[in-house]
Amino acid sequence: MFGEELKYAREAAGYTQEELGKLRHCDRTVISRTESGKRKPSIEEIEDLGRLLNTGDLLMRLYGRVDWSASIEHPDWFQEYVDVEAISIGLRAYQDGTIYGLLQCQQYARALFDTGDAAGNSEEIEELTRARLSRQSRFLVPDGPLLLVILDESAIRRVVGGPDVMRCQMEHLLRVAQLRNVVIHVAPFSNQRTLINTAMVLLELPDGQRMVYSESLDRGHLSGDSATVARHQRRYDQFRGECLSGSDSLRLIAEALEGFRDEEQRVRRSRLAEEQLQRQQRRQLHRGGPRIPRPRPRT
Repeated sequence: MFGEELKYAREAAGYTQEELGKLRHCDRTVISRTESGKRKPSIEEIEDLGRLLNTGDLLMRLYGRVDWSASIEHPDWFQEYVDVEAISIGLRAYQDGTIYGLLQCQQYARALFDTGDAAGNSEEIEELTRARLSRQSRFLVPDGPLLLVILDESAIRRVVGGPDVMRCQMEHLLRVAQLRNVVIHVAPFSNQRTLINTAMVLLELPDGQRMVYSESLDRGHLSGDSATVARHQRRYDQFRGECLSGSDSLRLIAEALEGFRDEEQRVRRSRLAEEQLQRQQRRQLHRGGPRIPRPRPRT
């Protein structure tokens, strides 16, 4: 409701989103997200917008009637999160059980989707994999936005797709961790006092707003409520203090990599031995089979 009224006032004043953004010294996306109801403006912004758009106290009165911290179920809840992620300038995440999506290599993402609802549907799996990898392009580059990820040790121990896929994934983690904007910490099994019940993402936006995102069984929950964000930020910071240091985390990942390499070689040797045994059995069966008499030509 507030966003629609703001859009109406802007268009009535003859401004585009970009023009209004320049007047307020902010990016066009700030105006766009405010008008679409995805961003809570500050009181100072409302006063400034009212002056620029000549709306009197209309926007301020509407602002006071909106429940900005209401929990709303969106049918396209994940797309809403992706839209926010695409403009974020900093992202802090915690993930357990599986590798965090923005750190997944292609082989791991494909194998993970093959265990979910898309299992067996190769076209859908490839489409989902491409979509996930495309989200990484902003972060896994030199001087990209901050990407700070805490991985529970279960995420690097749980085998997805086999030891060959896990080897590729561990190599990928070690490689992207060399980027200046990427920081990876591992929360070991042996040292966890602060409890975080579910995977979560803390996002920082260009206008300074902070948001928190988490998921339940079939819904995503994106909140910009300052008290909610502050509570989860404090817990995240406490939990990070209990994790391994950056160098020790990479050392643990490197150890896991060696383990998956050894397992991959063991599996290959086992498969080779099994194939050789099957070939020997087929040869023996052929040699020891019953002799079939052939008719002799008559003279």
